[in-house]
Amino acid sequence: MRLSLLSKIWLSTSVALTALFGVTGWLLQQNIVESASVGLRAEINTSFTAYESLWKARSETLASVAAVLSSHPHVRAAFQTHHLPTIRDTAGELWVKVSDTLKESAFFVVANPDGTTIASLDSSSLTTLPERWPMVRSVVDRFPGQASGFHVLNDRLFQLVLTPVYLDDSRGSALNKVLVTGFVVDPTVALRLKTLTGGSDFLFLSGNRVFASTLNERATNVLKQNLLLTSNPETITDGVSDYSVRRGDLLDVQEKPAGQLCILRSFDAARDRIKAMQTYLFLIWLCAVALGLAVSYLLARRIVRPLRMLDHAAVEVARQNYDLEVPVEGDDEVGRLGATFNSMCASLRAARLELIRQERISTIGRMTSSIVHDLRNPLAAIYGGAEMMVDTDLTPAQVKRVASNIYKSSRKIQEMLQDLLDLTRGKAGDPEDCSLAEVVEGGIEHHRTAAAQQNVSIEVDIPAAIELPAQRARLERVFMNLVGNALEVMPQGGEIRITARDAGEAVEIEVADTGPGIPPQLRSQLFQPFSTFGKRNGLGLGLALSRQTVLDHGGDISIVDKAPPGATFRLRLPKKTAPDGQPVAA
Repeated sequence: MRLSLLSKIWLSTSVALTALFGVTGWLLQQNIVESASVGLRAEINTSFTAYESLWKARSETLASVAAVLSSHPHVRAAFQTHHLPTIRDTAGELWVKVSDTLKESAFFVVANPDGTTIASLDSSSLTTLPERWPMVRSVVDRFPGQASGFHVLNDRLFQLVLTPVYLDDSRGSALNKVLVTGFVVDPTVALRLKTLTGGSDFLFLSGNRVFASTLNERATNVLKQNLLLTSNPETITDGVSDYSVRRGDLLDVQEKPAGQLCILRSFDAARDRIKAMQTYLFLIWLCAVALGLAVSYLLARRIVRPLRMLDHAAVEVARQNYDLEVPVEGDDEVGRLGATFNSMCASLRAARLELIRQERISTIGRMTSSIVHDLRNPLAAIYGGAEMMVDTDLTPAQVKRVASNIYKSSRKIQEMLQDLLDLTRGKAGDPEDCSLAEVVEGGIEHHRTAAAQQNVSIEVDIPAAIELPAQRARLERVFMNLVGNALEVMPQGGEIRITARDAGEAVEIEVADTGPGIPPQLRSQLFQPFSTFGKRNGLGLGLALSRQTVLDHGGDISIVDKAPPGATFRLRLPKKTAPDGQPVAA
């Protein structure tokens, strides 16, 4: 499909604008996604840092409380009595007072150096604490300093702080008791951490077991399996949501891994923000593309408008209408093109006028030269004959012969003048129904004697039943001219054949000779007036008049393309029609 220049400019601009905005939007979207990912990783790192700070603060608080209890005089005095009710009551009374400052559910245990529980207190009164603390014996070599860490006991995860209590006896200072303080790591603790860290999810693992999670049971189980299958993933999924993950070890009192903490940050919020941003970007892109297309269309239309006027003007020039000018807008390339086009049209008008003038002069010159050349011989004969009749005493026979020559010469001049008159006047008279064979015979009768003298045979093969509506005299002159031209090019003899055949609504007539033929370069000029190639006399009007006669009869004449020798002219003339409008059958 052919597109206009406006459509091409607009479509190319549209594609370029759409691609440009599309690439820009894609790059912006990628930048937003990358920024969201970076922000999510920053959030999870911040959450991990916050968790470490909170957990360290909890440990330091527990250590401070345990240190206060271990150094309190009443507690130490109770420990020296070795009386369990006294120890339990004294330590419990102080623990109740001190634990209020923790503001969290913590527990307090008094144990022997072998880890056996002597007294246990829980600020929430809901936790059943173990009877033995085996990790105590493993850190005796680290006393008198405190030891802290995570431990799994009785299918629960604890954060512990171990504080030794030394008493003086007869043998010196000796380890008397160990204060065990800490928290149970449960979902409540995890939810509190999530609140304090701005919405990060927590997962406390040890082995293949989850002790605390802020996620639902399904997500927790899926994430646990995925975490066990991968070593250190940056992202993980539960089948519904994607998470950015940060893992860290939970160390026991001997600084060995007792479990793992996984801090997760969901992509859901970031994805929602990205979707909202994508929608916003798409709307902006749509508006920008629509505005760009509208602006590009208006600009393209403004650019193409003078070109369209130039195109219209060029079509008019192709139709030989040079009397027009295009408006010139601006001084840019298109404006200069319009000015140049106007100058070209003005030059063409001037050149056409000059050409017409020169053609008229040339035509007059050729006609004059041809007339003078062709009139010179008959005028010379008339002048010579008249001079002889005036200056010489002639016998009656001689006078008659001279008068006959003068008559023939004057008749020749009359025929030339009639040719010129026919050329300027066009067709004359009304058509009548004529027999084609009779018309052809009437045209060639004048040349029978000359043909016999030149040893040229003329054969006519035309069905007698063919009739044509024609101006007999003009149509006879057509065949007379064609046969006369053929005789002029065959002075050494030859053959002229005239045939006709029925072609439906028309009759096709061919006039063929065995002469030298017509050179291809001259065929385009044969039917022009004053074309005298190969002619010894005449004005060169025969073929021009013949063609005009055939056209006036509603037909056509042409040269048949075939190899020499010989030339063939083909005439196509409409047949006589019946009263009902149908052609009469031959």
